[in-house]
Amino acid sequence: MNHQRFWPLALLIALALVVSACGTTAAPVQVDTAAADEAAPAADEIMTVNLVARCKASPPYENGRCDNLTAAVDAVNAELEASDDNRRITLETIQDDTGWGDYKTEFELASDAGEAPDIIVSGHEHIGDWATAGYLVDISEQVNSGEFAEFEDVIDSLWESTMLNGKIWGIPQDAEARPLYFSKSLLSELGWSAEEIEALPGRIESCDYTWQDMFDTAEQAVAAGVVAEGEGWWHRPSNGPDFLYYYFAAGGEIESDMDALVFDTAAAQTVYELLHNAAHERKIITPNKLDGDWDYHKEYTSSFTNVMFVFEGTWRWASWHTNYLQDQGGEDYLFENVGFAPIPCMEGGIGKPITLTHPLVYMISTQSEHPDLALLLLAKTTVKELNTPYAVESGHLGILKSQADHDAYTSAEFLSATLPLLDHTTFLPNSPYWSAWSEAYYLGIQAVESGDLSPSEAIEVVVEQLQNELGDNVIIE
Repeated sequence: MNHQRFWPLALLIALALVVSACGTTAAPVQVDTAAADEAAPAADEIMTVNLVARCKASPPYENGRCDNLTAAVDAVNAELEASDDNRRITLETIQDDTGWGDYKTEFELASDAGEAPDIIVSGHEHIGDWATAGYLVDISEQVNSGEFAEFEDVIDSLWESTMLNGKIWGIPQDAEARPLYFSKSLLSELGWSAEEIEALPGRIESCDYTWQDMFDTAEQAVAAGVVAEGEGWWHRPSNGPDFLYYYFAAGGEIESDMDALVFDTAAAQTVYELLHNAAHERKIITPNKLDGDWDYHKEYTSSFTNVMFVFEGTWRWASWHTNYLQDQGGEDYLFENVGFAPIPCMEGGIGKPITLTHPLVYMISTQSEHPDLALLLLAKTTVKELNTPYAVESGHLGILKSQADHDAYTSAEFLSATLPLLDHTTFLPNSPYWSAWSEAYYLGIQAVESGDLSPSEAIEVVVEQLQNELGDNVIIE
């Protein structure tokens, strides 16, 4: 990334080639350390350090991921000046919306090639792979030292998402939750009164309205012609964190005291039976829903009169009213037509509603030549004045304790209304085995929803794949 690091080596190689071409045997190269010392900046001279940050973000509402780093540069340089540090930083940002799989692979290849950025923002679960591979800086000592007041403002529970083996590997960048969204107009068309619609979130909170009740309502809507077959309930169209809270809701556990992940066959069986039932008996979701097509959001927001229930993220709220609903009234239109609540309790499960929080975190590459400056930049970025506008614009939840009574945050109606979802939240595991576990579990979801396998057959296939992929690193229960 910082090409100036490599010009001396390139010059030496070029000189060696010239000598060789002249038929002369080159003498061993000697490094002139005196000349190097002479070229070093004097103590009172300013040394400019260029940092590189890599961010995945959906424009325009997530641009703050890298833009906030840029906005914090002046604060970093002011602190360096105040502490008589003769270094100053500049920042190069690389921000786009490439797919998560490609984004992850890109960082791994860059790390292996010695070209990784100083800072990367990504899902916290990547800590499991990247920390164990030696790609990330352990920042536990610095975060726990009390040197950075900004980090003490981070909501305590979010630090859990940055930890592996008792060490801290990243700084929370944003948080969110995965609620149930429901169409108020379709419930009304099905015969629900305004009072019943208004009471639905409270009934879900108390487990008076369960996951199975939701499926019943969706099936009734299909039978009554209120929605088309397959349009009673939608979930994401590809693998991702959301499907883990299905397993958690059914009582499944994934982490153990050993260096292994757990696969609870009874919980997975419950999930697979629900999904098979939804697609093939109730016909409230199409068997080909897992087709990877994310364009459905435009269709979903076109009128909110075609789908009864959707499982999605809180950040979608901002995406919907920013990208699709400006002509209809934006966020006001959403509040009028769409309700939200935690994911309902699953009968026979854990006995409470659920969601999942998938924080993104800033991480520092071990290839950074100035990790202390990278960490100082992250500290100056982790403030309510920068994080709050990003949270409001992107539909993400705040990460700081001080945002609880920060006017700019509390005045955002949707964020304030969804903040209690964190009372029901869960996390992905930070484990190097997570990807293999997730792919096997998802294979079962695809198989039962498409109708290729029965739930019991899917369990057998998934267990076999997990044992082949993970061996002693998975516990089958």
